[in-house]
Amino acid sequence: MTAFHIALLQLAPAGTDVEANAAIGEAACRRARAMGADLALFPEMWSIGYARCPGDEAGRDAWRASAAPADGPFVARFRSLAAELGMAIGITYLERTDAAPRNSLTLIDRHGNAAFTYAKVHTCEFDWERELQPGDAFHVAEIDTAAGPVLLGAMICYDREFPESARVLMLEGAEIILVPNACEIERNRGAQLHARAYENMCGIALANYPHCGGRSMALDGIAFTRDEPSRDMTIVEAGVGEEIVMARFDLDALRAHREHETWGDAYRKPGAYAALVRNEVRAPFIRKDARRW
Repeated sequence: MTAFHIALLQLAPAGTDVEANAAIGEAACRRARAMGADLALFPEMWSIGYARCPGDEAGRDAWRASAAPADGPFVARFRSLAAELGMAIGITYLERTDAAPRNSLTLIDRHGNAAFTYAKVHTCEFDWERELQPGDAFHVAEIDTAAGPVLLGAMICYDREFPESARVLMLEGAEIILVPNACEIERNRGAQLHARAYENMCGIALANYPHCGGRSMALDGIAFTRDEPSRDMTIVEAGVGEEIVMARFDLDALRAHREHETWGDAYRKPGAYAALVRNEVRAPFIRKDARRW
């Protein structure tokens, strides 16, 4: 068995204090490595604890000022830590750009290299996330791990609500999808994650905050085996409190499942899916605050 271990960091942040959150995150990564993690995953926008953008001008300016550039000291700290520990890290933060801030994850390999920086594509434009600049693509990278090369992709929280997110990641080769989160994972969202794992034959690793209800979870993406006509894909599910939860993915079993089962890409009919890339929005789904590109 080729086992790949992801630590889901279900942590309580120190409010919007970037330095304090960096310190808490570093300590958690050290604990995760001691537990045997190959990768540590943070919940959404860890640098400021997924703090809302204030409505007043002064508060908005301070919130924007708290953003960290992808090539700045916040991310650099975790790049150095990843190299020191020999462990990949999925660090999340409010990213500073030349335009509006982004809700981002930088995937760092165990050598301290940034494999990609992904910005949340489906920002919650119906709420304060209208202050964010959406990302424009989904990314997949092969990283070197103690378990050998692993193809990883990412989607962030609300991205999860759109089946296209996980589907694009599968088409780009992702074996495991990392999902930083900051909302309640109740019954329907939990079922939604199972559907994403099932239909794409991808592992899913979701890290959530305790104050958002916890329940960080991992799914192995293997809905059936030759011996089990139906099986629970759940590897682990956290409680509601603060904890580090270890998810153990059997890469050999996942890869074998992807090679012989019928979902994923083999039997798709892309020629029938033109409506999926249509820019027109029809009633009852028209929303004046939605951004299209």
